[in-house]
Amino acid sequence: MSSQDIPEENLPAEQDEHGAVSVADEKDPFADPGLPPHEHRIQDVDERAAKRSERTVAMLFTVSMLATVGFIAAYVAIPVDKSVYIFPLGHISALNFALGMTLGVSLFCIGAGAVHWARTLMSDVEVAEERHAVQSPPEVKAKVLADFADGAKESALGRRKLIRNTMFGALALFPLSGVVLLRDLGPLPENKLRHTLWSKGKLLVNMNTNEPLRPSDVAVGSLTFAKPEGLEEHDHDFQTEIAKAALMIVRIQPDNIKDKRELEWSHEGIVAYSKICTHVGCPISLYEQQTHHALCPCHQSTFDLSDGARVIFGPAGHALPQLRIGVNDEGYLEALGDFEEPVGPAFWERG
Repeated sequence: MSSQDIPEENLPAEQDEHGAVSVADEKDPFADPGLPPHEHRIQDVDERAAKRSERTVAMLFTVSMLATVGFIAAYVAIPVDKSVYIFPLGHISALNFALGMTLGVSLFCIGAGAVHWARTLMSDVEVAEERHAVQSPPEVKAKVLADFADGAKESALGRRKLIRNTMFGALALFPLSGVVLLRDLGPLPENKLRHTLWSKGKLLVNMNTNEPLRPSDVAVGSLTFAKPEGLEEHDHDFQTEIAKAALMIVRIQPDNIKDKRELEWSHEGIVAYSKICTHVGCPISLYEQQTHHALCPCHQSTFDLSDGARVIFGPAGHALPQLRIGVNDEGYLEALGDFEEPVGPAFWERG
């Protein structure tokens, strides 16, 4: 078929002397319209305008660095319980507000600086290129490397040192926001979770009366809650320490105790177990004296206090830790050491 036999609307497009593609048939609505003529930006022709853009980008990166430093300062300095009034939100956490604002400003300025840099200083010349085979010939690979070198040169990263240095500073400082958050992962298991305030010679103090307990104070079938001697409610770390050291004391007839170690660690049938459920840490408060079962009210985990406080029902993962107790020379119940197993929930999963 000759070119005379091809309909006009299917004729190929042509290029003008400026490289723009013109359409062979203007009546064809699907014809390639070509690329519009390139218009230079003011930064391309005026170095003073380019310098202004450079300073703007550097300012945005600098603000990002300051916001990151502000994030860290707010995280360290602002108390968790401090609130601030923001209209129309009302009273909100000052710490959350400061962290959100500084983190948002830091991220926004990095993004805005990168966008402004690309739109005003990097090359914006559009290049049309024909599709090529998937496997590139050596000359194409060489061209790609040359284009990459040209792009690096056109980005002015080497020449615009102020932008380069401030950008590297902003990107280097921003990850520190995540590093300081590692502090909230919790206490180190080897230092805080494995030990409580119980130690050899510590008296068992009644939680209700704040008086040391004698064996005669614990009746068969009763449930008594105790704390370590010296731990007072007005102490600043009372909640943290009692959450690990809270004790549950019951008295069982020695003949009804099935576990040999439990019997050895008790005194005349008085046994002491951690009050903290090994499921999610709820305080155990229910005791059935006929079956010697202790029940957690949160998720109904049930422990047999006559058989090493093993789990007989519910989602708890392991038995309640037992505290070895005895009686001192004055006739008061005392601890003979700390718990041998860590108290509380999910400790073994945490490692």
